[in-house]
Order: sequence, then structure tokens, then C-alpha cells
Amino acid sequence: MKKNIYKHEFKMNLRSVIIWSIAVAVLLFVYISLFSSIAVDTELLNEMLAEFPEELLLAFGMENMDLASVLGYFSFLFLFVQICLAIQASYYGFSLVSIEERELTADFLLAKPVGRTQILTSKLLAALSGLLITNIVVWVSSFILVEIFKGDRTYDTQALILLLLGLFVFQLFFLSVGLVISLLVKRVRNVTPYAMALAFGMYVLSAFGDMLGESKFENITPFKHFDPGYIVQNAAYNLPLVSISLVVIVISLVGSYLLYARRNIPAPV
Repeated sequence: MKKNIYKHEFKMNLRSVIIWSIAVAVLLFVYISLFSSIAVDTELLNEMLAEFPEELLLAFGMENMDLASVLGYFSFLFLFVQICLAIQASYYGFSLVSIEERELTADFLLAKPVGRTQILTSKLLAALSGLLITNIVVWVSSFILVEIFKGDRTYDTQALILLLLGLFVFQLFFLSVGLVISLLVKRVRNVTPYAMALAFGMYVLSAFGDMLGESKFENITPFKHFDPGYIVQNAAYNLPLVSISLVVIVISLVGSYLLYARRNIPAPV
């Protein structure tokens, strides 16, 4: 029964996973393919960036960024990849249990000889499988495209690997937080606004935290925990901030199981 739930959930998400994976791969191709032409006037480009207001550079994570290097340029465009993947993970988190409740089919599933813990675990594994597929596509696309368009430039492979490794934890943050929020509210009638609000809300907190110089905002958003510029420049994670993401994920998942076990599931009248 657990395998059937997993297969059903995975098939439901498969089309979405394919669309997200292709979209992010195309986004990477479009931006990375521009590097060879942009790199011709690197000095002019860096001088132009130096004239931008510091607050604007901080908002886009472009402070101390060298767009002449392939990883410097990649870390700039990677922010847009993160936003896309945050929306994807948030959508899966909010829709994990809310869709069945909204369509009044949850009681049918709960009537089967399987516990709520097993149901939620199967659903989570299906969502994680979808995110893993997208991550694999991003990994493959990133390495291939960087190699094709880097020209005669070299780059730190370790920094690129660390940047990509952080994606799964980054998405797991949005998946788990979206799930626990969906269980805290009475009913999620439309998943998309919630997913967009969570993803862009976290990004805005990161941007304004940098602009205002308030480090406390960094304690909230994974966009700062997995800041592409920091990872590329240091070839390492900011471990104190990354640990906050891990703590939030654990708390959100534990809270989700507790809330789902006690949740009053609506049934059709």
C-alpha cells in the first residue's frame, strides 16, 4: 500500500518535475551561453558594476563579484536558479496534503489500512524524488554548459560542487516549511500564491537584510544560508547559517508529522 501511494504521488508530480527541469536547464543555457560574449569586455563590465549603488549590488549578491571569471558569472545567474527551485519546492510542500483536502478525497486515502505517518512519509519521498531529479538535471546542465562556454578560463571545481550540493538542502527547506505551514492553516485553497509568497518572501528578506545591514535577516532565509557569492569566493559554506537551515528543516518535518497525526480531515457531505 505504501508503494502504491508513493507511485501515485510520483506520477502526479512527474509532469511538473519534467517542466521544471527543462525550464531550469534552458535558463542555464541562455545565461551561460552569454558568458563568452560578455567576457570580452570584462574590464568595462566590472567598472560599470563599480558605479552601481552598493545597496543594489548587495540585493543581487553582486558585491565583490568578478563577472570576468566563469564561476563569478555563474554565481550571479545561480540566484535566478535558486528562485525557480525555491518556488518548485514550496509548491510541492504546500500541495503535499492540501490538494486532497481541497478536493475532499483525503478521507478515501485515510480509510485504507495504512497509518497517517506512513501516508505522509510516502508523499514526502515522492516529492523528494521529484526534487532529486530536478537537481540531477541542474548538476548535469551546469557542468556541461560551464565546460562548453568557459573558453580558455579555468575554475575551481570544488566551489562549483559545493554550490550545487547545497541545492538539495536549500529546496528541502522550502518543501518542509511549505508543508508545515499548509498544516497550520485550516485549508489551502490555492497553492500557487502560498508558494510564490514563501519563495519570494525569503528572497526579499535576504535582499533587504543586506541593504539595511541587518544580520538578523540572515538567520531567516536560506538565500543567505546558501549565498552563491560567498560559496564561490570561499569554496566553503557559512556553516553557522547552514546549520540554521538544517534545524528549521528538522523542526518543520517533526512538526508536520505531529500536526498531520492530529489533523481533522474534511470529508464530503
